[in-house]
Formats: sequence, C-alpha cells, structure tokens
Amino acid sequence: QVQLVESGGGLVQAGDPLRLSCAASGRTFSTYAMGWFRQAPGKERDFVAALTWTDSSTYYADSVKGRFTISRDNAKNTVYLQMNNLKPEDTAVYYCAHQPLFRGRPPSDSRSYNSWGRGTQVTVSS
Repeated sequence: QVQLVESGGGLVQAGDPLRLSCAASGRTFSTYAMGWFRQAPGKERDFVAALTWTDSSTYYADSVKGRFTISRDNAKNTVYLQMNNLKPEDTAVYYCAHQPLFRGRPPSDSRSYNSWGRGTQVTVSS
C-alpha cells in the first residue's frame, strides 16, 4: 500500500500560478504511474494529468494542456503539478493517485489507481 499526501492548494486569482505536491510513502518501489485528478462541487472526479514511471511519459486532459505540467522528484518520492494561468473553472479538490501496475487502461482512467490522497482544495477567483 502507498500513502499519499497532497499539499500546496489555496486561494488564488485568475491568471496566477500554483504548484501542488504529492508526497508518497510505503510501497513506492512498485509504481507504474502517478496521476492527478480533480473534483468540483457537484461534479464527478475528472482526470487532470498523469506520468508513467518507466519512460516518464506525460498525459493531460485537454482542458489543462499547455497550462499544467506534471513532474516528479525521485529522491523525494514526490510528484508535482505545476498549474499556470489558472482559471475559475479549475476550482476543485485535487487528488493524487498511485497506480502500481499497468492494467490495460489509459492513465486517465481512475479505475487504474489503487491509492488516493485526501485531496487539497484549489480555489481560483475571477
């Protein structure tokens, strides 16, 4: 099992940047991918970005392409989500997720992930 703790959320204005962090502990040696998802009030949890461990491929939702960047620091067992040019529609709780093995589904599929953090709130004011 892997434990995930997100941090870095907050209240910002439209156009501001923000960087989220996800610190992983536990069985992190078994990792296929790490992902970020978000859930706005009254909506389903949506895919934001993912990074596969073996080749460092990255994947993004169309709504964040060109604005968000997922990256990792192996030494710190931490995954980051750099968010630039934030928009009010980016307001949501952001969750980090861990996928230990490839399961035949794309990284955007939340069913591929075993472990989830508790989330960090991001609020973007207009």
